[in-house]
Amino acid sequence: MKSLLICVVLLELVWFGNGQSRDHQPLAPAFFVFGDSLVDSGNNNYIPTLARANYFPYGIDFGFPTGRFCNGRTVVDYGATYLGLPLVPPYLSPLSIGQNALRGVNYASAAAGILDETGRHYGARTTFNGQISQFEITIELRLRRFFQNPADLRKYLAKSIIGINIGSNDYINNYLMPERYSTSQVYSGEDYADLLIKTLSAQISRLYNLGARKMVLAGSGPLGCIPSQLSMVSGNNNSGCVTKINNMVSMFNSRLKDLANTLNTTLPGSFFVYQNVFDLFHDMVVNPSRYGLVVSNEACCGNGRYGGALTCLPLQQPCLDRNQYVFWDAFHPTETANKIIAHNTFSKSANYSYPISVYELAKL
Repeated sequence: MKSLLICVVLLELVWFGNGQSRDHQPLAPAFFVFGDSLVDSGNNNYIPTLARANYFPYGIDFGFPTGRFCNGRTVVDYGATYLGLPLVPPYLSPLSIGQNALRGVNYASAAAGILDETGRHYGARTTFNGQISQFEITIELRLRRFFQNPADLRKYLAKSIIGINIGSNDYINNYLMPERYSTSQVYSGEDYADLLIKTLSAQISRLYNLGARKMVLAGSGPLGCIPSQLSMVSGNNNSGCVTKINNMVSMFNSRLKDLANTLNTTLPGSFFVYQNVFDLFHDMVVNPSRYGLVVSNEACCGNGRYGGALTCLPLQQPCLDRNQYVFWDAFHPTETANKIIAHNTFSKSANYSYPISVYELAKL
């Protein structure tokens, strides 16, 4: 295991060095990423957890397995490119030490949620609260020494982009698992969404107090459409999703968008962008041909019904036509799907970001 980790770090070092953006001035000085397995770039490689993706065929189109839960790049990898920045190294990796941290750090951890209890059945994971604490450590121990005075550091943090993609696990690895968690017995769908937003609001205030100003809040995708959930319901879902689950997620997303509006008026000097991932991804599932995709309800690498009963296993042979699939495994999008999402939320022409695109946010 140690030798595998060393190999991954060395390969990432080569990739990270070659991935530096040298041709253009970046739109933002740095990109700091918080979230779960949708955007984890390898942090869970370094902790004792079942939630790992540091084995083939994960990373098959990246060149090697990095710990990303994808065949290739994630949404935030493409997002960094749109910002003119290199790929953001994971916080727990040696790659995030030294000057590399100046371009941003990825704190995301697979199985993490807004609530600290979420995902505990997987073992170790860095909760969103824990990720914010790591951000604070980064500022004090890794970044402060590069700035002559506190004012320069504050200006740097204020201009940096803060990406937050969290909340999906609070459903699929908490509320929707009544045999392991009590939340669905205690809270109605509406009350649970209120709890998540109240907790998230306090967490975002922590980030604001640490100096974050430009924040991007990614809504949760249509969890009722992922192969994992489709595999658990009876009947044929060849062209549909689990409506009940999508309705729950929509309760959270509507409140998240309202939270962005509220914070824009209550936190001086801040600017929040909400990414409507749900509607975009749902359209990709229902109308895949619009995006050049073909298979929208089955995992490229998985087992059982829809490839969602058991996710991608070590050395399992994935589908060959990965660029035609929406889903890579039982839970996560393919690199192709991530590229489409990033284009519609990070680029200058993004039309699923509110009230402006991340590109425009960086230019402010």
